[in-house]
Amino acid sequence: MSVKPTAMEAEPGTGQSQPGRRRAWPQFGSPGPGGTALDTSMARRYSAELIGTGLLVFFGAGMTTVNFGFRAFGSSVAAGILLTGLTFGLVLLGVFALIGPISGCHVNPAVSLGACLARRMTVLEMVGYWIAQMIGALLGALLLWAVLLSSPFYSRSRIGLGANGYDRLSLLHASGGGAFLTEVILTAVLVLVILGATRRDVAAPIAGVAMSVALALVIIMGIPIDGGSVNPARSFGPAIVVGGLPLSQLWLFLVAPLVGAVLAAGVFLLFSQVGEAAGVRAQPAMTMAGAEEGVPEAATAGRTTTAPAMPPGTQRVVSGGTTQGAPSADQGPASGQQPPDAPGRGASASPPGGNRLKQSAATRRGGETIV
Repeated sequence: MSVKPTAMEAEPGTGQSQPGRRRAWPQFGSPGPGGTALDTSMARRYSAELIGTGLLVFFGAGMTTVNFGFRAFGSSVAAGILLTGLTFGLVLLGVFALIGPISGCHVNPAVSLGACLARRMTVLEMVGYWIAQMIGALLGALLLWAVLLSSPFYSRSRIGLGANGYDRLSLLHASGGGAFLTEVILTAVLVLVILGATRRDVAAPIAGVAMSVALALVIIMGIPIDGGSVNPARSFGPAIVVGGLPLSQLWLFLVAPLVGAVLAAGVFLLFSQVGEAAGVRAQPAMTMAGAEEGVPEAATAGRTTTAPAMPPGTQRVVSGGTTQGAPSADQGPASGQQPPDAPGRGASASPPGGNRLKQSAATRRGGETIV
């Protein structure tokens, strides 16, 4: 399936971008005229998710095993937590650059669920993503296990494979309830950041950095409590390979992240609706200047207005309901010099009666003269 190129995309089939255009980042299955579509086939998208999830599990769970299984940092637990979190973030950043233009780089069933609830992909696509992600996570865990078997110090039952867990498997010996709540909160934060960072008005590099930083932060927070999952596929692969207690606790790391994704999608949709409502602004109030520029009088109905200013050198005289405009008798040139003497009149001549009308901003309500 393919989608019509936007103004920022390259023309499909040419392999070259048109002048003034750049390739747009896919938006989790942007809906087209005939439904959900992308510029790549479904097989490519599922294969990309499989490979990306496998790489995430291989490097992420691998660093977890080295730091906490082999105790690479000895008694410095903080260093191991920090390095593991950074590893997950860096791997996601690299995978995002690799498969982001193809599948959107979910590599997480919770992210796919959030995208589906946010109406960015269909349920059928989401199920396909889930299957590809679970298979990729299992393959990544098996590949990691094969690598670790080359070490004479490795024992699957004693060192494990970076699996998640609570109670005895937790650094803090957190309970199942605490681990469940932690996974819900951290996954909701992660999915909410990803949904916001992958909007169409956000550049792809910024989206990749935001997703990677968010993953690193939630992993650093979650490691002491339950090993830091926020990803059912990441927990699925190592638990299947290791078996035993991690496998019996796997249900929590399959359910809790999905609950967090539902909460994140709800908050994201709420924010989107509020943002759209706030974007509708009322028409600004009409001003006298706008009325003088030809704005329809209906917009200023019911408002009290003042008479517009007369041009320099003129005055408006209202007498008996008639309005007349006449030049001011004492108005001189713009330079302030006295006008030349009128024929037959001296320089000090003044209007009869000695009263001179002066231009003023004041308006006499009860009188007959408006100047």
